[in-house]
Amino acid sequence: MIKKDIDYSLYLVTDHKNKTDEEILNIIEEAIKGGTSIVQIREKTASTKDFYNLALKVKEITIKYDVPLIINDRIDIALAVDSEGVHIGQDDMPADIARKIIGENKVLGVSAATIEEAKKAEADGADYIGSGAVFPTATKDDAHSISKDELGEIVNSVNIPTVAIGGITLENAHVLKDSGIAGFSVVSAIMDAKSPKEASKTLKEIYFS
Repeated sequence: MIKKDIDYSLYLVTDHKNKTDEEILNIIEEAIKGGTSIVQIREKTASTKDFYNLALKVKEITIKYDVPLIINDRIDIALAVDSEGVHIGQDDMPADIARKIIGENKVLGVSAATIEEAKKAEADGADYIGSGAVFPTATKDDAHSISKDELGEIVNSVNIPTVAIGGITLENAHVLKDSGIAGFSVVSAIMDAKSPKEASKTLKEIYFS
């Protein structure tokens, strides 16, 4: 899988939130069937062993459907399971150091809420930007909120794809369509949906409509 060919249009970030591993795996597979194009495992409280074991199981699914697997924050897990890449925030490992550790062939995503952060991420070797929160979100209490105009400015400030993150739902996703983003990054809109497959299908249709 070539980094430049990655489809960021529907980017699922997992959230355990009282779900079993089996439920998580089922949601991921159904979401991919509905159009999810890239999957990030985000485990802020799991032990290293549990995170590693879950990542291995998720990778079996993502390989089956030829969808990139990204690991949030944990470069050691990303390398251990040989995922396609890693995503880091502003308080995680510096992006330039992360790039040195993972090498040139893996995808590096960086969260950025300002033009300055986005430009620095690109200069430090990021392949894409995750920018938000574009709407209020319960998934990340500390998420800095940005306006649609600010999102558009960030998109235009870099030459790499920008994915919108934070509070995106089936009801509000259409608002972001003309902002130049490479895709929607969602958590609850798919993880908590009655049908992750249908939710994914709808979000994908919104993005491409």
